[in-house]
Amino acid sequence: VQLQASGGGSVQAGGSLRLSCAASGGPLSSYTMVWFRQAPGAERQFVAAVRWSTGSHYYADSVKGRFTISRDLAKNTLYLQMNSLKPEDTGVYYCAASANVLSSIRVSSAYIYWGQGTEVTVSS
Repeated sequence: VQLQASGGGSVQAGGSLRLSCAASGGPLSSYTMVWFRQAPGAERQFVAAVRWSTGSHYYADSVKGRFTISRDLAKNTLYLQMNSLKPEDTGVYYCAASANVLSSIRVSSAYIYWGQGTEVTVSS
């Protein structure tokens, strides 16, 4: 599976961005797809995840109510709609995917396939 992330940019606090992650190379029905982010000097942090087949979704507490994860089955594309952005949302956002992820859905080491990252900068 290959993942291509896009959609990052620079916005002011309170603004919005939509990230995309195009997947190719395999059926995704058993996959969980996820967004992580990494701020400079910090560890990679779970943001949101979705079970590809059911659409069940999971969010970090820090983004609940502001971010929405979704997927387009026909386009094999994952999205992250980010609203009410804050400076602390700044970082490189990575999409990732793996099959049969169960309880470790928020753990980066559970994911095998990673996109290249797209940078988000939120200024105050």
